[in-house]
Amino acid sequence: MNSFLPEGYLFETKENQTAIHSPLSLADAFAKQQILEARATLCDADHNLLVDLNGIRGIIPRCEGAIGIAEGEVRDIAIISKVGKPVCFVITAFETGEDDKPVIKLSRRKAQELCREEYIRNLIPGDIIDCCVTHLEPFGAFCDIGCGIASLLPIDSISVSRISHPKDRFTPGALSLI
Repeated sequence: MNSFLPEGYLFETKENQTAIHSPLSLADAFAKQQILEARATLCDADHNLLVDLNGIRGIIPRCEGAIGIAEGEVRDIAIISKVGKPVCFVITAFETGEDDKPVIKLSRRKAQELCREEYIRNLIPGDIIDCCVTHLEPFGAFCDIGCGIASLLPIDSISVSRISHPKDRFTPGALSLI
């Protein structure tokens, strides 16, 4: 199975649900550095994303929220906008919180780096890939091409015939092939 799908497309898979089912299966996913998905439930005051892992608390620290956050190249809205939605991540550590309950440290940035290194860098011109249209602008369609990595499909590349707006061909949230 391709684990580098747009965010949200691994969430309901049997493989993903099995991996986030228990502490033991989460430990196995940690050992394999498996990309998983779960729903972000809250963004705290420090812009850390809290993730529900079947009753176990997961946290994506702000600097691990996306490629470019730590460097200041990506704005925090990229993290805040993920609340209530599935997010991809790799488990980086198992810790105990201040309340003596388990906390699992997660990294969305690491999942994106794996996607970039093992998937996107191996694409060649002419490849057809799955993507999810995230939003439309008059000049093109922004797409998630894997693990939350955004790409712009310019309006002049959308259709061989002239279109006035990308909405003539795409709907946000729909899985597409580009």
